[in-house]
Amino acid sequence: MPHARPRNQSPIPEVTWDSGLKEMNETWKGAIACLGVAVFFVMTIGIIYWQVVDQPNKNWILRGRTSGLIWERRSHSLVLQTLSEEKTLVEINVGNFPDMEQPFVKNLCWLNKTEFCYTWDATADLEISLEPGPSAGTECYRINWTPLHCKVTLKDCFSMTNVSWYGGASIRAQRWPLNNMNTKSQPFVISNLTKNPTGYGSVLEKYFLGSTGVTVTVAPDVPVSLSVESNRHFCLESPSSIAMVPLQYMVCVSQNITSAHQEVGSQLSEQERRLPDTDILGLPIWRHYKASDSAAKMERGLRSFFNRLKRHHLGEGLIALNEHSTMLLSNADHMHLPMASRKMHALRHTRDLSLIKPLKFSITLSPYTSINSQLFLMSLQEGKENYWLSLQSKFDSHLTPLLTKWKGQFSVRLNVTNDAARTWYMDRVSLLWQRLGAQYVTFEGAEGNAFAEQAIQPPRELEGDKYIGMFALMAATLGNSTIISAVTRSNHLPLFIQMTPLQSDWSYAGLKGIIPSVLHYSLLGYNFFIPDAVGGTLANEFLTEEELYIRWLQIVTFLPVMSFSTPPWVCCDDWVLNLTREYIQRHQDFVVPLIVKFSKEWLSWGYPIFRPLWWLSPNDPVTFTIDDEFLIGDEVLIAPVTEQGQVQRDIYLPGEGHTWMDTNTAQVFDGGTLIRNYSVRLVEVPVFVKAS
Repeated sequence: MPHARPRNQSPIPEVTWDSGLKEMNETWKGAIACLGVAVFFVMTIGIIYWQVVDQPNKNWILRGRTSGLIWERRSHSLVLQTLSEEKTLVEINVGNFPDMEQPFVKNLCWLNKTEFCYTWDATADLEISLEPGPSAGTECYRINWTPLHCKVTLKDCFSMTNVSWYGGASIRAQRWPLNNMNTKSQPFVISNLTKNPTGYGSVLEKYFLGSTGVTVTVAPDVPVSLSVESNRHFCLESPSSIAMVPLQYMVCVSQNITSAHQEVGSQLSEQERRLPDTDILGLPIWRHYKASDSAAKMERGLRSFFNRLKRHHLGEGLIALNEHSTMLLSNADHMHLPMASRKMHALRHTRDLSLIKPLKFSITLSPYTSINSQLFLMSLQEGKENYWLSLQSKFDSHLTPLLTKWKGQFSVRLNVTNDAARTWYMDRVSLLWQRLGAQYVTFEGAEGNAFAEQAIQPPRELEGDKYIGMFALMAATLGNSTIISAVTRSNHLPLFIQMTPLQSDWSYAGLKGIIPSVLHYSLLGYNFFIPDAVGGTLANEFLTEEELYIRWLQIVTFLPVMSFSTPPWVCCDDWVLNLTREYIQRHQDFVVPLIVKFSKEWLSWGYPIFRPLWWLSPNDPVTFTIDDEFLIGDEVLIAPVTEQGQVQRDIYLPGEGHTWMDTNTAQVFDGGTLIRNYSVRLVEVPVFVKAS
């Protein structure tokens, strides 16, 4: 029998707990469960309500001294406001992720009070930094979107609500402000408007100016597309590619629109500005584009045209030859590429140029050469394929010149990245210039990207507008007697810019677009331009409408250079010929000294010579949309007629505290005055000079 040991008593007494509750039945268990579910549901609703409803719609994400950036959750917008929130300076809609309902945006760089960082749904990184402005009165915000994987398109849209915008690119039918433009999204580069009429034209800067005193400057070397939707917004968009291209720009805010441009826009180029040859200002340009099939006929035609100008007492002028005429006179096909011998610059044939030597004229050249020319064939024989833009074989180092079209002929284009090619080209230009005795040289054909136009990825050194920039630098080495048809990032160079050809009508693609183009060119720093010839040249026909000729003549009288394609004796009656003579004299006596005077301000400070009315009234909304008046400096206001059949117009005089004198009547008006139904006869143009 096993030994039974007595059980030890526990030192801790057993305690029986009695809660006083009896065992729950099934009904009570169900009630408690339902209560738990209800509490969980209420808590969930509360969290969602806090995230979506109760959370503030606006949150400050970065603050400067006088302004700050707000994230507006419902509209997916970055809003730049004054710190008091009394004034919205610009609203930037983040169009990258329109379907997302973003809660409060948290700053991942919260330790640094001048930076904001955020990763957007693992799609893109956003970095915003507060940067020192160019002066104490300007604050800047650098905004940088970086895609986190390929095929991500980054897009920011700048609202036009209560903001008038200026700058960017010229277009076929120029508008001022650009709020009235409509352009589809396309690469923000200069196009050849002959091939792409809806593209961006001959003067372009990645700079936008808003009437609230805000500027937007896009990083210069980052590819971007631009679209404009009339009176809604303009959008900057990065290309969707495997390269994961960022979207980078700087937003600066100043006291008003004038100070913003003075501080930021006038300093787009940090290089020293140089004046072109101002002698051309006093020379009316007469385009002689009459077709000839031989140099001899061309020379006789030039001499006859010159004698007729002289007979009509139209003063000393400059006769402009197009590229075809230049080639006829030069026998360009007989000019050799560089060779070892001293005959590298020799011409096979020389001509007696005594008929044209006494004339003042300009020649026109381009970087294109026909593939049928002796010049191109000789380059191939000498192994100089790299003198032209070329494609390299994937299997060896063989180069094939890139074929393109220029003025109806299959051609090749100068390779501006090749030092030897640039030297050869400019040597050839200099030789031709000296031999013909021309006063000025016009370069055309730098517009467009020959690779991109054929859907070929360009070399890195020729991406975007780099060809135009390099071509402008090359052309400027010829001196200050150079005219060029397209520019970007070159407003410091001593070049005259040939404006885009216009239609022979009263639309914004014709006469009505002249003043918007003038204001656009000058705002971007290109004050020395040659307007399209009186009456327009796009149709390549002589103008026969007398009223259009006169109103066009009145506008160009107050621009840097007067240019003609239709001679007045062809267009109109003798009295119009006399009127043309009077306006040429007025340009030389009154306008040229003004331009020379205010060119000193441009040299010193970068201020435009031809100014919009808001330059004197930066806080006056009336001035933001006036596109048919302009100022020369701060002293003269021009208000031409731009509507067909109009013999009266309204004129607004800017600048409170200023007084203006009407040069037609000697009547004096205060600044800030709107003159209604001002009478303007066909032979008159309203001009006001500042009296105090």
